[in-house]
Amino acid sequence: MTNQPIVIDGSQGEGGGQILRTSVALAAALGKSVRVVNIRSNRRPGGLRPQHLSAVQAVARVCHARLSGDQVDSREILFEPGPVESGEYRFDIGTAGSTTLVAQTLLPPLALSGGDSRITVTGGTHNPWAPCFEYLRDVFGLLVTASNVEVYFELERAGFYPAGGGRLRMDVGALDGWDEMDPFRYAERGQLRYIEGVSAVSAGLPAHIAERQAAQALGRLAAADCAATIEQAAWESDSPGTVLFLRAVFSRSAAGFFALGQRGKPAEEVADEAVDQLLDFLNGAGAVDEHAADQLITLAALCPLQTAFTTRRPTGHLRTNAQVIRQLTGRETRIEGPPEGPARVVLEEAQ
Repeated sequence: MTNQPIVIDGSQGEGGGQILRTSVALAAALGKSVRVVNIRSNRRPGGLRPQHLSAVQAVARVCHARLSGDQVDSREILFEPGPVESGEYRFDIGTAGSTTLVAQTLLPPLALSGGDSRITVTGGTHNPWAPCFEYLRDVFGLLVTASNVEVYFELERAGFYPAGGGRLRMDVGALDGWDEMDPFRYAERGQLRYIEGVSAVSAGLPAHIAERQAAQALGRLAAADCAATIEQAAWESDSPGTVLFLRAVFSRSAAGFFALGQRGKPAEEVADEAVDQLLDFLNGAGAVDEHAADQLITLAALCPLQTAFTTRRPTGHLRTNAQVIRQLTGRETRIEGPPEGPARVVLEEAQ
């Protein structure tokens, strides 16, 4: 572990919670101390919110970090990691804050811990500000396997906003070191093999909502000459909610898209949101969707070999993550292509 912390400005780029999560995830994995300042200064309210605090404290726990500034509304933290320890951990966000983001933040350090881990996180599994559980399992989890990291996700209980109460499990089969990681090589998506999805409602809502979401999505996709299968489900949950998730599987990659229901929002509108995202991706280029690019680049920073992949559209999160990776690793990181995409993301070989 380095003694002098690397200072990360939390106001750079998109200036949100992603800077904080990426900083502590890589700091723990690499054994480097970081001081993150101006946390979420581009958000209102600024500073640490409960879900960001949960992610930071979760990572601190698995690496026995010395941590200061870890309270709600704090705008600066000092994170000094120790050795990452594999094992079984349970974390409770206490709100509908995203369990998927906490799991993704824990994955980089646990992937290199040298031992298997099981993580259970309680909170929101389907909320508007983070990947839904199905995306985590069926897109992110699938794409990650190319790095030689073994990860498995299971939904134990759904958690919709605002009550949360959902629960996900993540099992990680760790590597002994980053020299065992393989680079991501998603240069192109290849041929479309199939489109599948799930239309789900919390158990207290009428089943016809899931039926209407599925019917609208299937009709839209059929009109675009895209065959699809959509499963319908009803889940136990503390809060009412609905979700439509769609996954497009290609010969060389996969992409995912989802939309959530809310009071007063027709089921057909939920379906249209998810279908619009999918069709936009199909009509463009790039091997992975924009959210996968945001997430893969952090894990890619742990592989010493050159990594390169293409994405439909570069986001502010992606550019911000690239800057944090440059600061923490010293590696050349480039995002090539026009601002509107498609883009090629390159992490040069570690020196």
